[in-house]
Amino acid sequence: MYTPVDFESRDHQEGTLMCRAVGVILFLILIGTTLLIAKVQRPFDTWRQSGGGGDSSQYSSLKQINKSNVKQIEVAWTYPTGATSRFNPIVVDNTMYAASMGQIVALDAATGKEIWKHAGGAPARGINYWESRDRKDQRLVIIQGGITELNAKTGDVIMEFGQNGRVNAGPGLNPAEDRTTQNPSANPGKVVGDVIIIALPAGGGTYESLPGDVHGYDVKTGKLLWVFHTVPHPGEVGYDSWPPDLYKSAGGVHNWSELSVDEERGIAYVPLGTARYDFYGGNRPGDNLFGNSLVALDAKTGKLLWHFQTVHHDLWDYDLPTAPKLLTVRHDGRTVDIVAQPTKQGLLFVFDRVTGIPLWPIEEAVVPQSDVPGEHSSKTQPIPSLPKPFARQSFTEKDVNPYLPGAEQDCIRQLLRESRNEGLFTPPSLQGTIQMPGNNGGANWGSSAVDPNKGTIYIYSKETPMGILLTAPGGTNNKAWRNCGPAGGGRGGAAAAGGAAGGRGAVGGAPPLPPAAGAPEVEGGAAPAGQRGGAAGAGGAGGGRGGAGAAPVPQNTGDLTRYTQSYQFFYGTSNGTSIIGPPWSQLTAYDLNSGKILWQIPVGSIPGLKDSNTGAQFSRGGVVVTGGGLVLLATPSDRRLHAYDQDNGKLIWEFDLPNVSEGVPTVYQVAGKEYIAFCVGGGQLDQPRSFSTLPAAAPGAYMVFALPDKKK
Repeated sequence: MYTPVDFESRDHQEGTLMCRAVGVILFLILIGTTLLIAKVQRPFDTWRQSGGGGDSSQYSSLKQINKSNVKQIEVAWTYPTGATSRFNPIVVDNTMYAASMGQIVALDAATGKEIWKHAGGAPARGINYWESRDRKDQRLVIIQGGITELNAKTGDVIMEFGQNGRVNAGPGLNPAEDRTTQNPSANPGKVVGDVIIIALPAGGGTYESLPGDVHGYDVKTGKLLWVFHTVPHPGEVGYDSWPPDLYKSAGGVHNWSELSVDEERGIAYVPLGTARYDFYGGNRPGDNLFGNSLVALDAKTGKLLWHFQTVHHDLWDYDLPTAPKLLTVRHDGRTVDIVAQPTKQGLLFVFDRVTGIPLWPIEEAVVPQSDVPGEHSSKTQPIPSLPKPFARQSFTEKDVNPYLPGAEQDCIRQLLRESRNEGLFTPPSLQGTIQMPGNNGGANWGSSAVDPNKGTIYIYSKETPMGILLTAPGGTNNKAWRNCGPAGGGRGGAAAAGGAAGGRGAVGGAPPLPPAAGAPEVEGGAAPAGQRGGAAGAGGAGGGRGGAGAAPVPQNTGDLTRYTQSYQFFYGTSNGTSIIGPPWSQLTAYDLNSGKILWQIPVGSIPGLKDSNTGAQFSRGGVVVTGGGLVLLATPSDRRLHAYDQDNGKLIWEFDLPNVSEGVPTVYQVAGKEYIAFCVGGGQLDQPRSFSTLPAAAPGAYMVFALPDKKK
């Protein structure tokens, strides 16, 4: 377990008060008189950008639908999306822009009637909107394999943008220094002023991954304006936290999820991911900035304003998985604009949005150390004193799933005894390490929303343990995970050098497992249930990832300095539930004025399980908050929509869905009428096999709810 030590001991955080003060002075000089102007808060009554706005608040001030009448809402219209969709629609005036069958579509937001359709492809999770000051030029900004802009009125490609209507977002400003990177995909990026900010992917989870640099482009021309190197170059902040010249080959540190922007100040807040390789860092001694860091960048220039690293020298794939949330609170008697960053490890970091100074002390805590040869694990990790964690951070014998047969529970307890299991930040090992929360647990994309007027945040989290078993260089490891479930569990595939990690295999006939939070865009097809996933050759894709008891598939790259790993999802039990007991997902409400938890509840259930208060499994989806006092979200294993009372977490309304919903809902109004749109068609997330009481899933669709029209 960890022991608190002095936060000031971390040089790389530039965390002394003197350094902080200098940074604040320089920043105030940079922004000049901007801070002296009274900030005009946006009305929060539109949904023009992915996530509700540049601030990713996932909040609507609309209150026609509220706690007193939400039970009366009904389906106003639907529109088909295809088999799998999690795209967050945006609404401008009376038009909804959504995705269907891989195409961008414009719909009448009140009726669902199709206005136009663009067949050039649609990104996975959303798009953004830009307009000129006179509103004569209105564009949709689409980030998929590059950048394309459409005329919002007609759906036509704007050919004056980039080269023949497209920007190749790979190369940087200096071809001699910037390695050519892959074009962006599912991260919708953000538009702030006349700048498009995008983040490049790392291109897989292997040692050969590329750096996920952040780029800024002119929204009107497509010209590349700036590049922020997420693996610092010589002379840049953070360069000394890596071995010399490793920037030439180091990769990862990518914003695969989401980012947010303060549109008034022109600041982008970018949450970054893990340096590669995810689970072994012998090749990269040091803290590895800007891995696992929240960075604040000037949107016009890409200049670094401040940063904070939430995990030093990450060995757990604890990348920052969700957009930072911007809101305003009362702290120590003054009004403070803040940025709040949820994490996979269940921690919530809160900073002054302008200076980067934490609202509450952050301690550097002594953590367990690696026993793997060649590893250089960090002696300490940052732990906020407030707010308290929103997810469980340990898995002990008393936490074993009580819904499993006794012999299976005993086996799991023995598995815990045989593994390294020392709480949060127990490093990966050749012995096998229990990780709680797992790297597919805690927060995820779209999983938090705020009420910017109250200073509250609501986080929908997964309580998911993982196992990490390292394979020694050369591809040999005689250790195998204890198989506590039924025979025939799938084995996890690991990508070989240059290859991309494969999709997941199901365990013993269980439904396909959810994609890992850190690499949803690089997975191959899922392996059939109960079969072993193959290992990829150079440049190839690996097979499925398995569940509890799966033996590692070695990744023999021929380089004897490289350790590799196999995931263990721990769902290979006799009834398909997790080896840990419930709750399996939770909704946590925080008051960020005080840093205190207001309430915490399990969300969702597993149909057929006697206890209906367990929380759903495989939870990954969006949550929204409304001015009507509601918190809205969908859970997968019971395929339900839920409306909770924002003040106390009381369940007010539920609705059974024909398919899984895991995207972020959209809240908007047309002609004074409020609508709530859910993307229903997550496809791959469903209930554990032993409790499959629900009918076969219907085709995906947008389901849009509203109050019934008053009778004349």
